[in-house]
This record gives sequence, structure tokens and C-alpha cells, in this order.
Amino acid sequence: MTAPASHMRDSGGRDGVTLDAEARCLLWRCRRGMKELDVVLERYVGITLPGASGQERGELARLLELPDPELAGYLLGGRLPQDPGLAALIERILAFCGAVKCTTGEAGSVAPRKPNGA
Repeated sequence: MTAPASHMRDSGGRDGVTLDAEARCLLWRCRRGMKELDVVLERYVGITLPGASGQERGELARLLELPDPELAGYLLGGRLPQDPGLAALIERILAFCGAVKCTTGEAGSVAPRKPNGA
């Protein structure tokens, strides 16, 4: 038996997005306690998760298992994970942030950076 879907306002500002129990759990796990990570992850996931495949959700779940310093290195510090699936997800998140200007609400913004060696 699956949990009923919930309606919410996603972090991208759209009303009426329906998320299933798994999606709500993944979105909750994006709240890391580091504002820059929270903004990047919640905006990306809030927009892309409703249409994400099972494989994409699995990659996101694996990414969210990483500790905050490692995630910050990937999303804010220009590093890429060795794992090709996670590296591709990081690149998609950074491209998304570059396209929608994932700002922190303060003077700075979270923008994609070139990976080391690029």
C-alpha cells in the first residue's frame, strides 16, 4: 500500500505539485543545515523530483547519503565524485542552478564551477 500523495508548494514557487511519500522523504533529506546546500538541493529537487525516474531518485538518495563537507565540495567547491552516476547528477544540479540562478537570498549566489582540471 502506498502513502497518499501530498500537495505542496515546491521550493521553485509552484503551487499544487504532487509528491509521493518517497519524494517527500527525499525532499526532506535535502535540508542539510548548511544554507547554501539547502538552497541548491531543495530548489533542484523541488522542480525535478515529480518527474524523476526511479533511477534518478536512486542516484539522488545515494547523493544525499554523503556527509555535508563532501556535498559542499561537489556543489560549491568544483569537485566531482569518482562515481560516474553521482558525477552526472552533480553536473545536472549545477547546470540547473546556472539556469535558474540558485541564490541564497543574500549577496552571494550558488553558481556552477568548473571541475578540477577543467
